[in-house]
Amino acid sequence: MYKKTEYLCVMLFGAALYGIIEVMWRGYTHPSMVVTGGVCFLLIHLINCSLPREKRIIKYLLCSASVTGVEFAVGVVVNIMLGLGVWDYSGEPFNILGQVCLKFTLAWLVLSVPACYLSDMARAFFQFLEKKEQGDSTNSEKMAKL
Repeated sequence: MYKKTEYLCVMLFGAALYGIIEVMWRGYTHPSMVVTGGVCFLLIHLINCSLPREKRIIKYLLCSASVTGVEFAVGVVVNIMLGLGVWDYSGEPFNILGQVCLKFTLAWLVLSVPACYLSDMARAFFQFLEKKEQGDSTNSEKMAKL
């Protein structure tokens, strides 16, 4: 039960944070980017939690690649197929179809550092809640036996 709640909370937090970053960076955002942000932060969280002993730089590289992959997929659908023109990196060097570029892949590499720390805090919080509930149920069982 806690895993589903954890993942939903992480996704909603990522969606809100991504939207805020976009508004601060570009002055506006698009609903597709808010959803994308939630998916990206959930992926970062899953990578971070599933590789606890991996060197941090490996995690950051995987997170950056994952975010870039999601942004590319969303860009192809939203910008190319639907023609919404939410963003266009075709003027940036080392871009792929104008949907992703090296500059923002590197930006996500840098942003993966605080994102993994936020993921660690989220995981610790939900582990605390799980342990607290287990302790409460253990105490309830002890009281029932009396």
